[in-house]
Amino acid sequence: MNPMLQTWAGPYGGVPPWNQVRPEQFVASFDLAISTALAELDTIANNPEPPTFENTIVAMESAGRALLRLESLFGVYESNLNLGPVPDIERVVAPKLAEYQDKVTQHEKLFARIATVYEQTKPSDLTVAQYRLLDDRYKQFVRRGAKLNAEQKAKLSQINLRLATLFTNFSQNVLADEQTIIWVDSAAELTGVPDSIVASFAAAAAEHGEPNRWAVSNTRSAMEPLLTYAHNRALRENVWRTYYNRGDNGDDHDNNAIIAEILKLRAARAKLLGYETHAHWRLEPQMAKTPAAAMDLMMKVWPKAVARVREEVADMQKIADAEGNGIKIEPWDYRYYAEQVRKDKYDLDFNQVKPYMQLDKLREGMHWAAGQLFGLQFRPIGDVPVFHPDVKVWEVTDAQGKHVGLWYLDPYAREGKRSGAWMTAYREQENMGSPVTPIVSNNSNFVKAAEGEPVLISWDDAETLFHEFGHALHGLLSNVNYPSQAGTSVARDYVEFPSQINEHWLPTREVLNRFAVHYKTGEPLPQELADKIAKAATFNQGFATVEYLASALVDMKLHLAGDADINPDTFERVTLAELGMPSEIVMRHRTPQFSHIFSGDSYSAGYYSYLWADALTADAAEAFVEAGGYYDPEVAKRLHDTVLSVGDTIDPAEGFRRFRGRDVDTNALLRDRGFPVE
Repeated sequence: MNPMLQTWAGPYGGVPPWNQVRPEQFVASFDLAISTALAELDTIANNPEPPTFENTIVAMESAGRALLRLESLFGVYESNLNLGPVPDIERVVAPKLAEYQDKVTQHEKLFARIATVYEQTKPSDLTVAQYRLLDDRYKQFVRRGAKLNAEQKAKLSQINLRLATLFTNFSQNVLADEQTIIWVDSAAELTGVPDSIVASFAAAAAEHGEPNRWAVSNTRSAMEPLLTYAHNRALRENVWRTYYNRGDNGDDHDNNAIIAEILKLRAARAKLLGYETHAHWRLEPQMAKTPAAAMDLMMKVWPKAVARVREEVADMQKIADAEGNGIKIEPWDYRYYAEQVRKDKYDLDFNQVKPYMQLDKLREGMHWAAGQLFGLQFRPIGDVPVFHPDVKVWEVTDAQGKHVGLWYLDPYAREGKRSGAWMTAYREQENMGSPVTPIVSNNSNFVKAAEGEPVLISWDDAETLFHEFGHALHGLLSNVNYPSQAGTSVARDYVEFPSQINEHWLPTREVLNRFAVHYKTGEPLPQELADKIAKAATFNQGFATVEYLASALVDMKLHLAGDADINPDTFERVTLAELGMPSEIVMRHRTPQFSHIFSGDSYSAGYYSYLWADALTADAAEAFVEAGGYYDPEVAKRLHDTVLSVGDTIDPAEGFRRFRGRDVDTNALLRDRGFPVE
């Protein structure tokens, strides 16, 4: 009768029972859920009837439901509530889940049934979605070692078990360093920083019992505005070093040895599975298919981005030289002087924009745009449990008022919450006999405002807000039969396409006029400011692209290095030097804190995915422009029908072709960033 394992009860088709979660029960609950899931798979494997698509592949879609529910609950504790006993629980649970996954894919009787169905079924015997599910399931088992001999399987399990522990240790180290606070003792040290940000630093300090100081948390949402506006160069450097040295301080939370071992184990696993490198193994099921294809796209953009950085730095250095302080632009200066150049070139001061960037109003704007495009309506509700007082919930309905799903929002930074922004699916959409509606969440790390004041966010943070909501829409608009194919369960280098295209609705006048309103006067963002933002859309793209691509290139090269002995810091430094990395910029995610690729396998050798998806995004955005605007109903319907609703039921390249009428034009990516087109 453990409520953490039971089918979710309550309204809206059942909701996560956050009020009944007991962290101390997680380990025992996982033991029970895993044993139950394995028993359910044994039943499928030992079915005396000949294997068929229905009694094997579809049956597997319904197995392990209690475990999936428990993983959803625990996943939130890992990412949003990682306090108290949770880190130690995670260290116990992660290996258990790795061991379970190996037991599934190494289940000989189960794989024999899957293989029989696969070998005896022609594509014409099933629907396109069904055959894709069968094909994916079979290849997934093979890619995870189902065809290895007993000795090889044992070795694979040892590797996966050790990796699970290392991933957890890496994450906990980064989280520990993110709890660091940079204390400021005088308001004079924050000269230049917008009043709303200074007030949020004061509020954070008060929460820590320091009402006469200012606390700068070690998160991107706090770091970026300080580096952009603070006149105090020494403070900028301190904040910059604290943020970019996470996991790289030579102390108990240093991640370099962990990374070296992860890379060795990944290389060994890839060879065991018959692949040249970990990168080849990871990219096989993606759109790119091969590391060479991913590298080709990145290197098409890299030199153009570096050339643009040279121009940006020259513009900044002129301003620094005019100040007469003998300053050479360093990484902690880049954002600060870039802002000066923006003011000089475009007469655009984002300090003038920020009073119009109210978090709550922009959230309303996202909802409104989703209504205009896809007919979705969002109604705040208070009749479901939440895991923290900050969390708010909305019921989502369609244009006819039919229930679509639930959307949770956890917007603020706090102790025990990992940095960044992300989307989580608590429950996937499905329709295997009776429809199941999705439950999704967006999670951010905005800094809370002072009591009674609205939360004002930067333009970049607003873009991130819309980005993550694009993932949520991908989950909410899913309309498939099988949960394994629902929503964001698509190729890693395709999953960012729906989120990146959603960023394009933020700067539309329809959103800005209604929802970018001044927090005091209620007046909309002036057309003059909106025009300046549009005119400066490609400003600083050198920095943004190089910062990102450096991380993606290092990720790929790390995982193409095979079983070489790697010192992560040295590899990062040498690789960037070989690439001609400008000294004024560092990787967006330096290796010792690169959680995308070292807290799990999902984005490893896959950080290029954002650029790959951005090529699709830029081309898709041009489809709206060609049709007359971002609210064109025909293009919006085509986006819904070919991308957002179909999940993984069709090949993503085919889905894009159906949307655009042709393969992607990668030159659209260069045009979007203001780079020369070949």
